[in-house]
This record gives sequence, C-alpha cells and structure tokens, in this order.
Amino acid sequence: MSLTEITSRIAKAAEGAGRAPSDVTLIAVSKMQPDENVRSVLEDGHRTFGENRVQEAAGKWPAFRDAFGDVDLHIIGPLQTNKARQAMELAQSIHSVDRPKLARTIARLADDIGSCPDLFIQVNTGEEPQKAGVLPDETDGFVSEVRALGLPLRGLMCIPPVEEAPSLHFALLAKLAARNGLEGLSMGMSGDFEQAIALGATHVRVGSAIFGARATA
Repeated sequence: MSLTEITSRIAKAAEGAGRAPSDVTLIAVSKMQPDENVRSVLEDGHRTFGENRVQEAAGKWPAFRDAFGDVDLHIIGPLQTNKARQAMELAQSIHSVDRPKLARTIARLADDIGSCPDLFIQVNTGEEPQKAGVLPDETDGFVSEVRALGLPLRGLMCIPPVEEAPSLHFALLAKLAARNGLEGLSMGMSGDFEQAIALGATHVRVGSAIFGARATA
C-alpha cells in the first residue's frame, strides 16, 4: 500500500475510536529493506522509522540523516546491553526495555552521555517462553524500578502471539499502562494496527504494508 493509504487508514481508525489522528505515530519499520525502498518513503515526506537491529540502523541512518535531515528513529527489536550506547546515540526511542540489567545499563549510559531516548517497556503479554519482555504480573514492579532510575519511561510495548486474537493482548497492555499512569502504547503492526488504535495505541509499527516483503537475511 502507499504511505497515503496507510495514513488514511490510521486516521479513519483513530476517528472511529473518538481520537485525533495526530495521537497516533506511524513507525515505518524499515528493517532488512533495501536503501531504495527506504529512500522512497523518505522522499514521500515520512520521517519516523523503526529498526530491529542496532548494527543495521548504524549502517543505514547516519547517511539518510545527512541527506534528509532529522529522522525520528525507534529501536524496536531486542537490545543487548553491549549495544545500548550505540542505540542511545542513534535513536530517539527504544521500545524493547525488557530486563533490569538493561535498564541499569541505560541509566548509567544516560549519565555519561547526558541524554536518554524515550523508553518503552516490552511486555510479554502472551507469556511466551521464546519471546522477550517482562511478564504481565511483573510489569508494575519493573515500571517502578525503571522510574526509580530516573529514566524517561514513555509507555509499554507488546507483540501478541501470532495464533491468538491480538485485541486481547492490546487490551491487556492498555490496562497495564493505565494502571501505571503511562500514556504510551506501542502496539499494532501491518495486519492489526487498526485494532490496536481502537484500543489506544499511540505508536503503530508498520513494515510490510508500506514496504512490501522484507529482504532475506
């Protein structure tokens, strides 16, 4: 789909939920996309992108920023502690804070760097053993821990299990966020972003619907 079609669908979903379209940020997920595809979306005027891997982001975005100016970059994939500094220097938001060690590392680096991206805690709403994220029952405690470190916690993020209705997981994430006074909800992808918006998503992560199928690794 064209970027215009996606933004139109986002606006319609937001208005249908009684929300302003401007309340929803579209993150164009550019992981594993060839440069020409990313450049095309940049030339269309879009400036908010998501990357899974720090190494790939570091190889792509400095040059694009030189060419196109400010880009709002979001790290949305698992983050190793040894990549945290690089992620913090590249990105404006990190959506995958999922364990105390990473939070403490980010806090230490923030003191050193003098700034910190906006942070989202990843919640493993499906309690899947193979997936990163804090468990729902552990979310309140981890939110308190991150706040105690003085970090800029914006909200929560989830990736629902593929075999389950995503709306159940979006509703759970929204409940956890509300309980902790968090406004940011990073949820919804190409196949379900309209459901996510109906349940309060502030950030939707859309890749294939914008770029088409990803390149193979």
